[in-house]
Amino acid sequence: MTTVLLVDDHAVVRAGLRGLLEASGWAEVVGVASSGEEAVKKTRSLEPDVVVMDLAMPGMDGVQATRRIAALDLGTKVLVLTIHDEDGFLVPAMEAGAAGFLNKSAADTDLLGALEAVARGHSYLPRRAAALIARRKAIEASRNTKGIEALSERERRAIELYAKGFSAREAAREMLVSPKTVEGYIARAKAKLSLDNRRDIVRFALESGLLQVEE
Repeated sequence: MTTVLLVDDHAVVRAGLRGLLEASGWAEVVGVASSGEEAVKKTRSLEPDVVVMDLAMPGMDGVQATRRIAALDLGTKVLVLTIHDEDGFLVPAMEAGAAGFLNKSAADTDLLGALEAVARGHSYLPRRAAALIARRKAIEASRNTKGIEALSERERRAIELYAKGFSAREAAREMLVSPKTVEGYIARAKAKLSLDNRRDIVRFALESGLLQVEE
């Protein structure tokens, strides 16, 4: 059963999401948080499979909290669930380390599918968000093609998994190599592409098409 931490500053929303998930029989809500700070703390202690993250919260917002959770390297995936449109929030959330993005208006029909996708290691974006990414990739395609060609097949696979939020240990299991070998692939790819951090890698993966999305 997939374990979930719910993060939202509205108690009514948390209660509604808990009811929806627990009724499915597929997910177990192991905790709730009402702020970004609390989300980071509870992720560290509970190590859930997925964090369902709101964006607009007092104090540390959802993007900042997502970045902090990704840095914990626990293998926890973050699914952003927000009322905000994709235009201004999708790329910052994905660059922070989110594995998926879903509008709250679609939660009753799409939340379980989105959770299942990110829990399995896939990225999840609704149709409109996927279209935004596609346009962005088209604009940047010519610039990034040369960069992709500079990478070996293993380096491409390593940064694809890293961009999806996989830890070095998880990527190593997928690639049947050691975590240190994965770290070496990532380091070489970063050097070849002049990338500094996970945010740069996610941006490159989105723009080049390495990061595949599921509707």
